[in-house]
Amino acid sequence: MTVLRLHLEHGVPLTRAAAAGGVSVRTARRWLAAYRTGGPAALARRPRADRGTRTLPNECVELIEGLALRRPQPSTAHIHRTVTTIADQRGWPAPSYETVRTIVGGLDPGLSTLAHQGAAAYRDRFELVYRHEAARPNEVWQADHTELDLMILDAAGTPVRPWLTTILDDRSRAVAGYTVFLGDPSTLQTSLALRQAIWRKTDPRWAVCGLPDVLYSDHGADFTSTHLDQVCADTRIRLVHSTPGVPQGRGKVERLFGTLTTELLPTLPGHIPHGTHGKPVTAPTLTLAELDAAIGEFIVDTYHRRAHSETGVPPQQRWLAGGWLPRMPDSLEQLDLLLLTVARPRVVHRDGIHCHGLRYLDLTLSAYVGERVTVRYDPRDLAEVRIYYRDQFLCRAVCTELSDATISLKDLQRARTQRRRELRGTLTSRRSLADALTTTGAGPIPDTAPLTPRDRGAADSDQDSPPQRPRRRLKTYRED
Repeated sequence: MTVLRLHLEHGVPLTRAAAAGGVSVRTARRWLAAYRTGGPAALARRPRADRGTRTLPNECVELIEGLALRRPQPSTAHIHRTVTTIADQRGWPAPSYETVRTIVGGLDPGLSTLAHQGAAAYRDRFELVYRHEAARPNEVWQADHTELDLMILDAAGTPVRPWLTTILDDRSRAVAGYTVFLGDPSTLQTSLALRQAIWRKTDPRWAVCGLPDVLYSDHGADFTSTHLDQVCADTRIRLVHSTPGVPQGRGKVERLFGTLTTELLPTLPGHIPHGTHGKPVTAPTLTLAELDAAIGEFIVDTYHRRAHSETGVPPQQRWLAGGWLPRMPDSLEQLDLLLLTVARPRVVHRDGIHCHGLRYLDLTLSAYVGERVTVRYDPRDLAEVRIYYRDQFLCRAVCTELSDATISLKDLQRARTQRRRELRGTLTSRRSLADALTTTGAGPIPDTAPLTPRDRGAADSDQDSPPQRPRRRLKTYRED
């Protein structure tokens, strides 16, 4: 069409237009005659009359498709050789390699994915997804854990990878609460994140709080624990778990993890980029408390204040829209009664309550000496515990040794373990020394008790004569 346009519209001679278009003059003349006869439609390429019809029998085509859908997926050359052999045996026309490749390439992608990669891969790629969004804030909260691509230093100075638990509001995408910790996820870490999410924040820039109607999570052991079920029942929260193996419903909280991974973590020392096999590019220097502060600042100052890419509104602004009041527990003590880990019942002694090898005192306990109480505590801070008597909050008891400092349960356990190791090492060395000194080539060393003069004489005589075996004395009776 370009050749004819040059000739008809711009007056270029047909021979020059054909040379510029890279076609022969004869072809250009044929195109010109067809255009003058039938217009532009006459220049359209006509489809083949036999297009869409195959000379192969349907059984042969189905055989090619069946071989292509086997697991593991065979090569096209293997399918062609197999089909050619069977076609010769049954008298079918042998298909060419190109025909086999065309049939294999024309298979439904969903069918191929289901056959070669399984139902999970087919569901993730081809099944329709229903995207649900809560109608109002605090209607649905999503909770999940992730191991951060970061190395920090623990209390002993050893590089470790921390975990992050996040509670996200489904409607606004605002972060209601989070906690960073070391070790595997547990019910305790989930409870601590929920405690921060539900109660009012000390930072006025972070307004998200309240009790949600629904808590949506996966089937982790911490989310399916009896303790969390009881907490949700007492606070009238409906606990909903996602379908096992189907993570699509938790996409919002997973997207938050991706934001932290791509924006915050690369700016921190000890970051582990993708593809480095778990090795940080810079030496880790952050502690757990410093990482906690960095994540909090990013959430409050950056994530909550900028417009979300999907909603177009900053998360905190969308959570505050409408001027509504969240549903709150009666008191922080009631919330702690539900969420914090419950220790074994303790007895109030005259010198206070003994817990974790520490002693806690409060003047209120003077009226409860000899009574059994329940001690609840924040494992990140053992300087203070909460005392409950018959499921009612009684007082806060303080450890006098730790009143000016904060110690965690892990620090206490680490110190105990270190002390036991030191004692065991001393015990082993002392026993080894005792065994070496009390065992010689001639037998055990005799007692070092002072010798009587008679014993000294016997000892001196024994030194002059070779040692003799003691004679066996006959047993005599009174009649003898």
